[in-house]
Amino acid sequence: MLSNRWAVVLITALTPSVWGTTYFVTTEYLPPDRPLLAALIRALPAGLLLVAITRTLPSGSWWWRSLVLGFLNIGAFFALLFVAAYRLPGGVAATVGAIQPLIVVGLSAAVLGQRLSLRSAMAGVAGVAGVSLLVLRSDARLDTLGVLAALAGAATMATGIVLSKRWTSPAPVLATTGWQLVAGGLVLLPVALVVEGPPPASLTAENILGYAYLTIIGSALAYALWFRGIRELPAIGVSFLSLLSPVVATALGWIALGQGLAPVQALGALIVLAALITAQIPSRPHAPRTPDRELAARRS
Repeated sequence: MLSNRWAVVLITALTPSVWGTTYFVTTEYLPPDRPLLAALIRALPAGLLLVAITRTLPSGSWWWRSLVLGFLNIGAFFALLFVAAYRLPGGVAATVGAIQPLIVVGLSAAVLGQRLSLRSAMAGVAGVAGVSLLVLRSDARLDTLGVLAALAGAATMATGIVLSKRWTSPAPVLATTGWQLVAGGLVLLPVALVVEGPPPASLTAENILGYAYLTIIGSALAYALWFRGIRELPAIGVSFLSLLSPVVATALGWIALGQGLAPVQALGALIVLAALITAQIPSRPHAPRTPDRELAARRS
């Protein structure tokens, strides 16, 4: 049972690892200054593809639940991420976004009835510290709107994770993933058209390859694995896996783009890995109090 749990953890961890390649793909393969278009193509075509494959539509309450989850996990999150990325240095945005596991810890107690754990809280603080060492620079500038957008994005995704855990659909994971991607894409469509205008008239082969990667690997496959992990793992454990994204992005920049890697960044990466591994260890269930145990507790 335990080995199966860790297998699910490793498979789910592929999703934030794939998301960590987004910056490299965007800068190396996509047209410049079109982040909302990239977000839209990540969501809507991927969702339509999964709906076509599964041939399953929502029923009953899952029409509005899919809209809510798609708005939180995809549409609103991508839009807020876009605002934060434009107004903040990447290190600041990533550091602010790293508070997401802490938000999930609180929401899991309030919404899912899970016991607040000091270990989870400490791991969350360590995760923020590790990400800041990994990506934050001393000359980073702060922008109030950008920080608020990053905070709102972390809160939005955290809420989406917790609600996805509470609302378990009877439909297959691929189907529910498709519903959410379509809903999120429909939210992004008017925003992208208003802010960035229509798509470019011509795309290069590299552009098409980059968009295909984001659609098929970065969304259809990655989100299916992500939502499967949410079904089978505690929400807190899944949320900590998202800290892998800045680790993979930094490693890929070092390996593929020749960016420097300072010792303090390596330390930050180790702290992040320690925090997310700690969050995956199951808490020991409390033994129920028997009359003898209660009497012994009172005497002590």
